[in-house]
Amino acid sequence: MRPQPLIAVSDVKASSRWYQRLLDCESGHGGRTYERLVVKDELILQLHSWEDPDDQHEHMGRADAKPWGNGVLLWFETDDFDAAVARARALGAKVLEEPHENPNAGHREIWLRDPDGYVVVVAGN
Repeated sequence: MRPQPLIAVSDVKASSRWYQRLLDCESGHGGRTYERLVVKDELILQLHSWEDPDDQHEHMGRADAKPWGNGVLLWFETDDFDAAVARARALGAKVLEEPHENPNAGHREIWLRDPDGYVVVVAGN
């Protein structure tokens, strides 16, 4: 079994560019209403537009119910933590927690907010 997280976003193309830069991943689909982000053909995140009249998933939620992602953390592990931090800074990402050592997990983390307000954690050594 492999996770296939999907988040609803206001602008799929802009979110795709943001995540591609932050996570050093690629588009696996592309489009205005749906995107699959991959690393070496492995799916890491799906993006779906809130405003897709042709493919609205009944249980996806409502665009007018804010904050989006309350209680959800998008957690990514990287082999090059310092490079990921540099990419986050180059993006101008809102930093919620500066890079720090998490003694419970035994790795470093940086906590960010994505363009739609989701909390994103990038972890690594």
